[in-house]
Amino acid sequence: MPVKQAVIAVLMMIVSVLATSAAAQDEKNELTGMLGRIFISDQGIHGPDAPAWNPYVRSGKGLTFEINYARILKANPIFSVAGEIPAAFNLDEDLGSGGDVVPQDYKQIFVTPAVRVNLFPFTKVSPWASFGGGFGYFSENKNLNYSGTNPGGSSTSGVIQAGLGLDVGIWRRLSIRGEVRDFWSGTPDLPLADTGKTRQHNYFVSGGAMWRF
Repeated sequence: MPVKQAVIAVLMMIVSVLATSAAAQDEKNELTGMLGRIFISDQGIHGPDAPAWNPYVRSGKGLTFEINYARILKANPIFSVAGEIPAAFNLDEDLGSGGDVVPQDYKQIFVTPAVRVNLFPFTKVSPWASFGGGFGYFSENKNLNYSGTNPGGSSTSGVIQAGLGLDVGIWRRLSIRGEVRDFWSGTPDLPLADTGKTRQHNYFVSGGAMWRF
């Protein structure tokens, strides 16, 4: 699935959910936009083809944006429970290594429906935790890091998401949000760089704004 089509599909899904709940104008709906970076730890390359120098797959810190729709399902002065659909888009995750064994970069998309629990939801400051699961999509550059054609391709995987955050009300229905989410996913397809890993942590650190309606 091309990246543009994946982005359009996610946006259409969110719009569809919004339309379904539009009749319930009771401020139980939330729409959030976030901007931040994804951090991925370096992975050692194994086997006889590992580069003699810098035998690691080193990831950049891809600029990432998130669109999130949530619906509050239960609320009282102590806590609230919401269903949410965080969709994160990292469209330029750079890769590097000592050898010509990794693509120049790749794109990743995570969509992970989740349950979020907020503490003290009716106060100006509300901490929260989120947990859910969904899918991840990886699309690689066709060129290797230095020269040649990348033999890897696009792939998908299941994803488990866990997050912590803080909402701070600033004006009527508008709040600012800071969050850290871990998208625990499969790895991109790297046939020339065997790391021995089938899963990786993608730590998304971001800030943004949330509108309740």
